Amino acid sequence: MFDRRVLLKQASLFAPFWLAGRSAFAAPDPKTGLIVHTLVPHNAEPPLGSLVQSWITPNELFYVRSHAPVPKVDADTFRLSVEGIVERPFEISLAQLQSDFKRQAVVATMTCAGNRRSEHSLVKEVSGVPWGAGAIGNAEWAGVRLSDLLKRAGIKEGAKHVWFDGVDEVEHKGGMIPFGASIPLDKAMSDTESMPGALVCYEMNGQPLSPDHGFPIRTVVPGYIGARSVKWLGKIIVSDRPSTNHYVAGAYKLVTEGTEDELASSPPLDNFVINSVTCVPAAGSKVVTGKLEVSGYALATGLQGETIAKVELSTDGGKSWTKARFTSQAKPYCWRLWKADLEVHARTSEIIARAVDSTGGVQPETVVWNLKGYMFNAWHKTSVRVSP
Repeated sequence: MFDRRVLLKQASLFAPFWLAGRSAFAAPDPKTGLIVHTLVPHNAEPPLGSLVQSWITPNELFYVRSHAPVPKVDADTFRLSVEGIVERPFEISLAQLQSDFKRQAVVATMTCAGNRRSEHSLVKEVSGVPWGAGAIGNAEWAGVRLSDLLKRAGIKEGAKHVWFDGVDEVEHKGGMIPFGASIPLDKAMSDTESMPGALVCYEMNGQPLSPDHGFPIRTVVPGYIGARSVKWLGKIIVSDRPSTNHYVAGAYKLVTEGTEDELASSPPLDNFVINSVTCVPAAGSKVVTGKLEVSGYALATGLQGETIAKVELSTDGGKSWTKARFTSQAKPYCWRLWKADLEVHARTSEIIARAVDSTGGVQPETVVWNLKGYMFNAWHKTSVRVSP
C-alpha cells in the first residue's frame, strides 16, 4: 500500500529516534522490513501484508520481543543448568543437548500477550510496546522435549512448576534481573506423539536461533503467550510454586489498577485467546466499490486440540457476514490463514473480522479494558476509504 522509496526516506529521517527507545513511526526498517518500536531493547513487528504471505513465517519477518539488550553468549562455553526439586541436577552444553537427546521438530504459533495493544489504547490509554497486530508468527521449532531433560534430572515429590531464567539482564527497581517465566509441571509433561508440552529449542525454521530470537537456546511453549517462551535460556528450575520472577509474579497479568494486592491475587497469563485480524488491505487504504479480496489470519485459544473453524467478515457494521475461505490447514497451536471476497459499498467505512473455534467459541465484539493492554481480541476493524 506504500511506495517503498518513500518508506526508505522516512526510515532514514526517523532512525535517530529509535535510539531513544520509542516508536518513531509506523514504517518498515529498510534493513529488516520490520516496523521498529524500540531498538534497544529490540521490539519490532512485520507489516501485516507481508506477514500473511505464507503459513510459515520467515525468520526475518518474525516479530521480535525483548526486555533487555541481546546478551552475548559463547556457544562453546555455554551451559544450561537443570536444578531445583530434582534427584540429579546437572549442567549441559549446547553440543551435548544436540547429541544426547532426540531432536523434536514442531510447528507452532507464537504471539505476544500485547498483540493489538495499540487498539486497546483507543479504548483507554495503556502502557507498554504499542504493538499493532503483527506481534505473532508461525514457525517450525526444533530442539529437545523439556520433559526429556526433566526425566534425566529425576523429578522429586512435591514438584508442581518449572521455572525458566534467561541469561539476559533486565533493569528492574534499581537492579538487574533475568527475564523469567514458569509453567505448570503438568504442562511441561503433557507430550503427545506429535507435540511436546514444551520444547527447549535451538533451531527456528531449520536454522540456528538468531541472537534476536534467543541464541543459543530458548523455550517454546505451544499454546502459551510468548512471554513463557524464554529466550537465551540459562536455567531450568523445578519448584513447588510458580516463579517469583517479576515477569510471572508482577507482570503479564490482567489487572485494572496495578496495586500490590491486585497483582498478588491475579493469576499469571498462560494460554492465548481466540483472535482474527484482517491484514490486507492495510488500514486506511483506498478501495473501490464492488468486489474486494481481503486476507488475514486467525488463531484459536491455546487449549489442547482447539483449532479455528470459521472466520467471518462484515462491511456493514456487523449486520451481515461473509464466510472466509481458508488457505491453510487446521492444526492445534497454529494460526489459519484465510481470504474472502467482499462486496464493498459507498457507505462502507471498515472491514470487521471475527473468528469461531472448533468448540463454538466466538471472538468477542468487545473486551474489558486492562492496565497493560494484554490479550486484546475484540472484533478486528480495518478502516477503508471507498471511492466509486
